[in-house]
Amino acid sequence: MLPFLAFQFEADAVWEFLFNEQIVDGAWMTLKVAVISQVIGITLGVVFALMRLSKNPLFSGFANFYIWFIRGTPALIQLFFLKFGIPSMIGDPDIAREFTFFRAAIIAFGINEGAYMSEIVRAGILSVESGQMDAAKSVGMTYLQAMRRIVFPQAMRVMLPPTGNEFIAMLKNTSLASAIGLVELLRATRQIYARNFLIMELLVVASIWYLAMTTVFSILQAELERAMAVGERERPETLFSRVLAIIGGRRGI
Repeated sequence: MLPFLAFQFEADAVWEFLFNEQIVDGAWMTLKVAVISQVIGITLGVVFALMRLSKNPLFSGFANFYIWFIRGTPALIQLFFLKFGIPSMIGDPDIAREFTFFRAAIIAFGINEGAYMSEIVRAGILSVESGQMDAAKSVGMTYLQAMRRIVFPQAMRVMLPPTGNEFIAMLKNTSLASAIGLVELLRATRQIYARNFLIMELLVVASIWYLAMTTVFSILQAELERAMAVGERERPETLFSRVLAIIGGRRGI
């Protein structure tokens, strides 16, 4: 008998385990880790993007080092650093117990994501015409006020697509957390097929869940981008033109 004729795949097992409680719990853990880590990453990204654009060499130097180190080392090593390296260096068993798999995962993924988001945020800020910051300051806005009211709303159009792509990548990269013991989707799948040896069937189940989650968020991203594009076309004037109008009004132009 030819080898390919002996191929065995139990399709019924895919449906049987698709909504298995352990699989669903693993998918929920994957989603929680991805969302929380992305929020941490976006926050760090904004902070380090502003630090990198700062004229203070200490701030910009530290931001450059952070981005260089995090982007230059694998996320899996960073997970091991957070879960095993730092607790062993501290040597306090109570701290090690408090540093759970979940906390180590969201911190490591959040820090990792922050390095990539900082470049996305920086690119978004640089895409806005520099004269708009000068115009905002001329009407009395502080640097942070100008960033929040003038620059960031316009930079969002540039930042949104890569940020959405980063989150979709984050959903898939959470599978790395299985290496440190977190029971997310992949590890839940492995635990089941270690008992019943339905390896291919369970991997298909995990793939279906990953595809479902990434598809949903891809659709949401596309709709959000479309809504922002429509809003931009319908906007009668730009934020820059409003600031210039204020300047002109104050100067009697």
